[in-house]
Amino acid sequence: MARLETKAAKKKTQSDHLPFTKVNYQILLVGLIVIALGYYALSQEPWDGTMPLVVAPILLVLGYCVIIPVGILYRKKQEAETAQTAAEPPRAH
Repeated sequence: MARLETKAAKKKTQSDHLPFTKVNYQILLVGLIVIALGYYALSQEPWDGTMPLVVAPILLVLGYCVIIPVGILYRKKQEAETAQTAAEPPRAH
């Protein structure tokens, strides 16, 4: 019986709103643009030039490893505080 009560309590703490906001989608869009620019720089002639060998890998790593994860994990400070307080159980004195 205790298991049913804990599952019901867990369901109540989940929020019904979508996790991504407009800011998240804007950051993800910037990441996709940086990745596209990286592939464009990679396709430039000559193949042993500065653009394909230096600039393109920097843009691709920046897009895939920095901007996209930031876009996924970003949360406004106020939202993060409310989500954290909702997840904490009430303290007994």
